[in-house]
Amino acid sequence: MSTAPEQSTPTPASSQSTDPVEVARRLLSDGRHDDVIALISKLLGSHERQLRAAAGKASFENEGVTSEQLAIAFSKLPGPKAADEKLDEIVPPPPPDGGKKHGPKQRGPRRRATPEALPVKDNLIVVADDARACPDCGRERTCVRHEKTCIIDIKPAEVFVREDRRQVLTCVPCGGNTITAPLGDKVVAGGAYSSNIVAQLLVGKYEDGLPLHRQQAQFRRLGLDIPSATMGDQIRWGAELLKPIASALLADIVASETMHVDGTSLPVLDRDDPKGIKTGSLWGYIGVEVRVVDGEAHHEQRAAYVYTPTGHAKSRSSVPTDLGPDEVLNLRRATGRKNVVADAAGLFDAQFKLGGLLEVGCNMHGRRYFIKALDAKDIRAVRAINAYKVLYDIEEKLRGKPPDEVKAVRQKESKPVLEALFAWAETYRETELPKSSLGRAVRYLLNHRKAFSRFLDDGVLPIDNGIVERAHRRPAIGRRAYLFAGSDEGARRAAIAYTVLGTCRLNGINPTQYLADVLPKLARPISITRDLPALMPLAWKQARTVAASVGQSAA
Repeated sequence: MSTAPEQSTPTPASSQSTDPVEVARRLLSDGRHDDVIALISKLLGSHERQLRAAAGKASFENEGVTSEQLAIAFSKLPGPKAADEKLDEIVPPPPPDGGKKHGPKQRGPRRRATPEALPVKDNLIVVADDARACPDCGRERTCVRHEKTCIIDIKPAEVFVREDRRQVLTCVPCGGNTITAPLGDKVVAGGAYSSNIVAQLLVGKYEDGLPLHRQQAQFRRLGLDIPSATMGDQIRWGAELLKPIASALLADIVASETMHVDGTSLPVLDRDDPKGIKTGSLWGYIGVEVRVVDGEAHHEQRAAYVYTPTGHAKSRSSVPTDLGPDEVLNLRRATGRKNVVADAAGLFDAQFKLGGLLEVGCNMHGRRYFIKALDAKDIRAVRAINAYKVLYDIEEKLRGKPPDEVKAVRQKESKPVLEALFAWAETYRETELPKSSLGRAVRYLLNHRKAFSRFLDDGVLPIDNGIVERAHRRPAIGRRAYLFAGSDEGARRAAIAYTVLGTCRLNGINPTQYLADVLPKLARPISITRDLPALMPLAWKQARTVAASVGQSAA
């Protein structure tokens, strides 16, 4: 039985040339093509190890890269190739000092001014009786002025019993025609807790990430012992009342000018699962409308979360409100609105291929791959990171500018940077191994080139999907705090709470004040078409702003 000859490694004899090119030529002349491939792989691996060794301090634990860090990384780079030089012409490396301006030594931090929105309470501090007399004549001294010092103080929370005394009027001469004042505000008819407490429970759990046992301890310190089961009931009733608000917010987002979408996981207790817990999904959506007022762009932003028991694009739930991204994107297609900002996930590919929707890429994800390459000690990634830093510096400069101005600046300043980055990546794609950290980064960038470039042609579109990723921080805090939802119904209630509270957060609305005011109104019989619009977060904020300005004018 004959055996195939063993493949020898491409290690030349000491008498022969060790130049890689000469070795490759000899191997090719001998027909040893596999050994040529092995030699190239060995050389590329050695080159990558050298680059990693040169990285030194250029390792980053997060995506925040300063100019100083980039300058250090650039100083470690090997000699540039032609593609590197072309990118450096468009996006120059940071100066060695990181762009710091040297000048007079800055003074230490000054004391911050007290916030103007806080109420001011007078606190008169008098001179003690035994020190009021004049040491020379003995007569009592007269107050000629006050030395004023502003101190920020706090009044600890207080739990009290609100005794509602409802007036009962009757017509004495007629001996009847009695009328009684309406019930005071509370969430549940016949309940013992006010809307303020229910609002605090909802905000504590879903905004601040406090499990019920921690909130229970807080209330006990204030002298109130609420059973955890009662707290759960109050949260359930409050979330149920907020359903119409959450549904209306999702409808507004689906029809908004620009819609963001991204998903995050939510563990759910499931006794039928072998592990006892299944992984559901919270699909986050944010709608943005840009309004230009007096030459300044204002962004109206709404958030919504939808729970589905699985992570599939198409919901497999029998509950009509468990809409997967497929169903939501179909609803958006029906409105005629196109802009959808999403990560380059295969989950959405089928929807974009159907047409009617415009995929806007997330450049934050494009940059993240180069951050990972740099963390893997491939220092060549700093050029791409530097290009992205320039792009984001331009975006920061454009904050609040009208869309026409944003588009003009992007075309003039951002477009050359992004096109130079694409050209640089094209060169490296030809030489990098597909599974190398830099190879994955350049391929991801170029595979989604069209989506990453869409923001350049429309001043309304954002550069990335960061707004919805930041919104996911609240569910992430919740996962660490209470670990899992108790059931699918509990997960749906969480989605409702995250929807309303997320919209409040985006628009600078105090969520406790909003819920305390809106929940009792939702508990009464209302008309969805007539009464609900005034209870939506943005309308509620606008009404309070107008009322405050009228009050100031009257004063």
